[in-house]
Amino acid sequence: MTGAASQDLVDAVRLRLVESGAEPTPARVAAALRAQGRLLGDSTVLGVVEALRSELVGTGPLEPLLADPQVTDVLVTGPEEVWVDRGRGVERTEVRFPDAAAVRRLAQRLATAAGRRLDDARPWADARLPDGTRMHAVLPPVAVDSPCLSLRVGRTRAFRLSELIAAGTVPPGGDRLLRAVLAARLSYVISGGTGTGKTTLLSTLLGLVGRGERIVLAEDSAELRPDHPHVVRLEARPANQEGAGLVELRDLVRQALRMRPDRLVVGEVRGAEVTDLLAALNTGHEGGCGTVHANAAADVPARLEALGMTAGLDRAALHSQLAAALSLVVHLVRDRSGQRRIAEIHVLERDRDGMVHTVPAAFWDADGFTRERGWPRLRLLCERGGGAL
Repeated sequence: MTGAASQDLVDAVRLRLVESGAEPTPARVAAALRAQGRLLGDSTVLGVVEALRSELVGTGPLEPLLADPQVTDVLVTGPEEVWVDRGRGVERTEVRFPDAAAVRRLAQRLATAAGRRLDDARPWADARLPDGTRMHAVLPPVAVDSPCLSLRVGRTRAFRLSELIAAGTVPPGGDRLLRAVLAARLSYVISGGTGTGKTTLLSTLLGLVGRGERIVLAEDSAELRPDHPHVVRLEARPANQEGAGLVELRDLVRQALRMRPDRLVVGEVRGAEVTDLLAALNTGHEGGCGTVHANAAADVPARLEALGMTAGLDRAALHSQLAAALSLVVHLVRDRSGQRRIAEIHVLERDRDGMVHTVPAAFWDADGFTRERGWPRLRLLCERGGGAL
């Protein structure tokens, strides 16, 4: 049987099973084939069963890729364009879909499982799947050639600091500096581009927080999984099709403040919630942290300034709050080889005009962090809080 004929057969059986609402068991597939006047061998029936299960259960043909512990991202840009990232940049795989319609069906099924709408009227979706995988999908005509599907694997546990050192994310000896920052209860943000490992590093650092402390997480999509016994996780929610039920990240930050957090964490600062976070960190909530997209550590004040303006906070007020709220920026990069690492750590200072800028305190080096002109201030901050360097 040719590939086209085989796909026609699968399509015909799928339609009949969808109409009846039946699961694609071998017996039901055989019955559907007989109803069409087709008598085929056991191997053909089992092949149709496998093809249908691949479409109707889990993530279909992408399942083996997501099960690979080294895979962090699975990217589908077309039926014959399936890529993965194993920490060394994107690699093309041998996985194939029958056609663009099969990619569309998988994307829509995953979106439905996450409670999102994905169709011609709403041609994109961003959601977290029940297993923690982050999904993003775009349908034509917004995606020009084919439906595009991006899956970011949600790991069930956080990495240990020793594992990040072994992987090269933290330089040798860098764990002492990070532990001192946490012990001193300094407030910080982890910056970097998409896929640089911000969430991974933050989860690891939160796992080092004292066991007697209470961590409250506020996230757009629940991705942080710190290895800690006392974690409260809050997740934002989009509006339903009637436009009701919206829960924004800044709503979660406000609720978190009423939950007696020892450490208030915003998974990703991307909008007006920056004002609530800075206000919280200025009212005695030490050790707060979060992540933010930025090209470099030096760009973080300007990035937060832009976000604050979306909430109506003027520049002077934002910088005044920022100066008292945050102590340092940990910046991550991903080099051309795909290696994720802490490139630099900056402390924050306020100039004569009242504007906040960053000062380099430590730079990446293969043998350990190299000390820069902001190191004395970083050491002083840590020692004041009881974190010895």
